[in-house]
Amino acid sequence: MGIFDFIKNEFIEVIEWVDQSNDTIIWKFTDQGNKIMNGAKLTVRESQNVVLMNEGEFGDLYLPGLHTLSTSNMPVTTSLESWKYLFDSPFKVDIYFISTKQFTNLKWGTSGAILLRDEEFGQVRLKSFGNFSISIIDSKKFIKEFSGTKPYIKVDDVEGQLKAVIASKFAEGIAQASIPVLDLATNYTEIGDKLMPVFQQEFDTWGIQLEKFYIESIMLPEEVEKILDKKTNLNILKNNLNEFNQFQAGISIEKISENPSTGDSAGIGAGILLNNLMGQNIQNQQENTLSKESSSSQQIELLKQLGELKQAGILTEEEFNIKKQEILSKL
Repeated sequence: MGIFDFIKNEFIEVIEWVDQSNDTIIWKFTDQGNKIMNGAKLTVRESQNVVLMNEGEFGDLYLPGLHTLSTSNMPVTTSLESWKYLFDSPFKVDIYFISTKQFTNLKWGTSGAILLRDEEFGQVRLKSFGNFSISIIDSKKFIKEFSGTKPYIKVDDVEGQLKAVIASKFAEGIAQASIPVLDLATNYTEIGDKLMPVFQQEFDTWGIQLEKFYIESIMLPEEVEKILDKKTNLNILKNNLNEFNQFQAGISIEKISENPSTGDSAGIGAGILLNNLMGQNIQNQQENTLSKESSSSQQIELLKQLGELKQAGILTEEEFNIKKQEILSKL
């Protein structure tokens, strides 16, 4: 190899990045100490940006396309560089490729229980987790905040910081959403939409766009979950008094079996009363020829019996009020 061949090989004429990974955000072009030929070709593919830097200062930004690197069309970089050999000389700058595609299925989760104030339950502790997606919208800002002198940055290098922001702001966002605890499970989309602007304010400082934000689960305390389950059962049974009474009978039997000491006259009396109530309700359904006056008397009697069930502790105040309204509407 002659000396002229050595000099020729020292200069870089083609610059590109073929990303074969799924998790690289920044990749610094490896020039191996060589200088860039004036007029070298720079290929910027879709979902890429390129930023030039000279001695730690930002130069020109290149969007997708084929570009010719020449000191005559690099105004920002040229103003930073002290060109010793006019515009025909090779030059040396740092070249950073930035992936602008969406990075999806990033995980987030609250590290501990979050304290939430609720009108019905007071202070409630809950946990939540889900996933989110991001993209880079300000390449220079992202390089400044995350890259420094590193030759490459991967998603894992930034995911932890973003997860910390989401965890710290989650409680604030939930409070702003003002959604009752029992309605959280049915409002994941609404909650996510309200939380995204809260997170985006922080992401903006790094040149990152929060593209998607999903809540996969909100875990409530066990006692709240039980109340939610009970409300669901009541909603299913609210239009069928007979099934409602059978459901309550099962609860009373379960309570007596769990606590043998309650199998005294009060527990037995409640069971007999409940059986009579069920039998009377079935009889009422079959006797369609009863007069309006007789029917009203039966409804009043039924209301009294429900009151006795409430006093016996078999019906809650809320359950009693629901059935009371149903009976009164029939009088």
